[in-house]
Amino acid sequence: MKRYLLNNYWIGILLLLAACDKDSFLDKKSSTAIVSPTKLTDFQQLLDNTIFNYTAALPQLAADEYEVSYASWQASASVTQRNSYIWAKDIYGGEKNVRDWNVAFTQIFYTNAVLEGLASSDSAGTPAGQFIKGQALFKRAYACYDLIRTFCKAYDETTAATDAGIPIRLNAGVDEIMPRATLQQSIDRVLADLRSAVPMLPAARPSADLFRPSKPAAYALLARVYLDMRHYTEAEAYADSCLDLYSRLIDYNSVSTSSATPFSTTNDELIYNTCGFANATQAYTFIQASASSAAKVPVALTGLYAASDLRLKVFYVRAADGSYTRKRGYYGSGNYPFTGLATDEVYLVKAECLARRGETAASLLVLNALLQKRFVNTAAYVPVTAATPQEALDKVLLERRKELSWRCLRWPDLKRLNKEGAGIVLSRELNGETYTLEPNSPRYVLPIPDDEIALSGITQNER
Repeated sequence: MKRYLLNNYWIGILLLLAACDKDSFLDKKSSTAIVSPTKLTDFQQLLDNTIFNYTAALPQLAADEYEVSYASWQASASVTQRNSYIWAKDIYGGEKNVRDWNVAFTQIFYTNAVLEGLASSDSAGTPAGQFIKGQALFKRAYACYDLIRTFCKAYDETTAATDAGIPIRLNAGVDEIMPRATLQQSIDRVLADLRSAVPMLPAARPSADLFRPSKPAAYALLARVYLDMRHYTEAEAYADSCLDLYSRLIDYNSVSTSSATPFSTTNDELIYNTCGFANATQAYTFIQASASSAAKVPVALTGLYAASDLRLKVFYVRAADGSYTRKRGYYGSGNYPFTGLATDEVYLVKAECLARRGETAASLLVLNALLQKRFVNTAAYVPVTAATPQEALDKVLLERRKELSWRCLRWPDLKRLNKEGAGIVLSRELNGETYTLEPNSPRYVLPIPDDEIALSGITQNER
């Protein structure tokens, strides 16, 4: 009998045991007892595990925010990295243990273990118990949505009831085979978990531990999900809910343009921290941030920034040959892209939704509130103007691309905007050969790793 994700779960758990504190709950428990934590401190320790710091990197590898030379591409040790860059049909090429799938389900396993333990705990109804439950629901939703954005089609309400979603796991058992739910059922699960989490989470954004969620984080994620669904009324409402509680922006005139790590890991715009990560067997070196990185930022992106736009120097570093590589961005201490939640994204969600419902002046008011913090000499900033809602929308989307680069948001944006009829074609050239990704191509839906298909027998995506 096949065991759904059994090997992947326990391999991941054994690796994590070695990374935990010497006297931790995880070290004290046997491998079979890990599914049965009993105390609130046990539950919190599971939710604080560093496994929750990471999200999928495949969407960044496939997006159009970097380019590499043929020599660099050919020299990469990772087949997955090379094939993602050219949107190959079989991106894994036989590579195993692709963590973009496995880590998310390990996160889901942990959250389910917490929720099951809380259900029989005398402390479940206490404020501390409720906070832990809210965290578990939020983190399960975050993991599920990361899987949906990576391995499912763009949401379309006319087909979501039949489009393939993800296996929905609501318990900590490892011997149950779960088929893929529909995309609608998968999205509904994410939304239900987030709505349930909201009343259990603190209204104040944490001042230090931004790996723990708050109400602003839940609202920001709800706004992101609804935006990806193209349900703009709901996206705007949740963006408002977030900004009502937390709306700080950083004046980039106060940010170093020469530092390789211009932002701290607790900077004022952060709401919730995560980052894209490396594959367990082969590092995704193309998306690491370093001066010697093989990946360059395309002129098609860097050319969008005006001379007085501080983001060009804050986000990227210019090499002697005039090319640009990215800095570490919001995730100041790590090499991989920031994939968490921040206020600038929420401002852009609000501005886009206003433009889409014809509120040109209101949309520009929100957009300019953000942009004023991004240009040299905020006192002399010249506000963006637009004569029509469509012109306002175009300008918001342009700023979204510039502001949210290297956040693993471009790939789902391409899927969403092409569903709206944007007709964005991606193209790359290597060694004289051109590779093209057409709008709404099935290759926008990344394949489930082959070892998972072999283990569980779930349906593979068609590419």
